Amino acid sequence: MHIHIPDHILFEDEYLLVINKPAGLMVEPDRNQNPSLLNEVKKYLQSTTGQTTPYAQHIHRLDRAVSGIVLFAKKREVLKNLSEQFAERRVKKFYKALTTTAPSLLQWRLEHWHRKEKKKAVLYTTEIEYAQKAILDYTVTVLTDNKFLWDIELHTGKYHQIRAQLASTGCPIVGDILYGSETAYRPDAIALQAWRLVLEHPATEEVLDIKVNPNLI
Repeated sequence: MHIHIPDHILFEDEYLLVINKPAGLMVEPDRNQNPSLLNEVKKYLQSTTGQTTPYAQHIHRLDRAVSGIVLFAKKREVLKNLSEQFAERRVKKFYKALTTTAPSLLQWRLEHWHRKEKKKAVLYTTEIEYAQKAILDYTVTVLTDNKFLWDIELHTGKYHQIRAQLASTGCPIVGDILYGSETAYRPDAIALQAWRLVLEHPATEEVLDIKVNPNLI
């Protein structure tokens, strides 16, 4: 999948580039040299800056099947500031998800011990070796008898965290076969979107509140 980067830009200045990533595109290159958002961004910056090897580094990742906001640093000197904001959980990350079942509580906090095992996230209720805390808050809106929209604030950013935690409540995300969904969704996509990101600009210290229009339904 190749995309026209200017059509997906949510914010850009000399320090930052924020992209609305479509589902089906990886953020970083894999060993098979499949198209990636990072490579598309570098090609875009080559054309806009005239540099042969422009600097671009993503600060966080989204799964290939997930759509939404991805933040890039365009200057190496702001990388430390941005990485610290994420590490210290000062960045607010909001997601939307769609499921065909509802949890017993329509508003709650999910807390687990999370560990990546092979290519899947496994959750535990008690601390075990190599596990890390995974936390999210959610509110569920009932759309129909079998369609439920989740508003999620992600407090930690672990591998497949939202996918595994929602599945743990008996509510796998629509299209997410890996975690138990039996409902078809769009090709190469699951019904999960990173729709809002709030952070402090690393140079100006201005609060950036970046949003996309959710389009899961």
